[in-house]
Amino acid sequence: MREIFTRNEDTQLQSIEIDIDAGEYKEDFSWLFSVFIKYEAINDLSLAYEEFLETKESLIIAIEHEDKAKYLGTRVVDGWSEFYFCTSTTKELDSLVTAMLKDTTYGYESNIIKDKKWNFYETQLFPSELELIHIQSEKIIFLLQEEGEDLSVCRDVEHYVSFDTPTQKNRFLNTLDIEGFSFKDEISSEEFAYGIALVKNHAVNKEKVSEVVKELYKVIKENQSYYEGWSTTLVSQTIELEE
Repeated sequence: MREIFTRNEDTQLQSIEIDIDAGEYKEDFSWLFSVFIKYEAINDLSLAYEEFLETKESLIIAIEHEDKAKYLGTRVVDGWSEFYFCTSTTKELDSLVTAMLKDTTYGYESNIIKDKKWNFYETQLFPSELELIHIQSEKIIFLLQEEGEDLSVCRDVEHYVSFDTPTQKNRFLNTLDIEGFSFKDEISSEEFAYGIALVKNHAVNKEKVSEVVKELYKVIKENQSYYEGWSTTLVSQTIELEE
């Protein structure tokens, strides 16, 4: 399953697409094959960009042919789209890329290195714990948009925290001092026995959610606990009825 997120690395913005499940191939592929293509998208809706996306998918299909390689992800940095694959062979991939791209207008280069421990995938492509949380947040935000919600409208948002022990949970609650957050309820499930729901009133656009989650996540990690996501209710229909 592919996921897309952004990362600021040394003040440089990176757009990353990753096959989140690619790790299951770790035992079978020990080489990292990369293809760098120079393309700067001016308008994501342009025909040129659509053609570039078609080239990308065609390249992935061709390289994955006969299960000799698997797509890991793409990193877009400074106008270069960097495509990464794990592979079991060093043969024919360079010539395949050349055959597909030599008649295009794109600048390109390819490279292959030994990466038996999948160091690049795990440290440069795979999202951090906080980045995974932001990915899930964006999915919730997308669903709210699909319902026609005005994301700038503030509403109560529940944030869930879990703990390994009841002592950790009680210590967290006794020292809870995060602006705007209040305790709502204790929760438990098969996934975690000791959990709580905190509530804060705020907007649910991407920028605000990211800010709130980042603030809460920092405190949660300082207390050796776990952030389990957030949820909220629809408010647009309620506002319309009141009006």
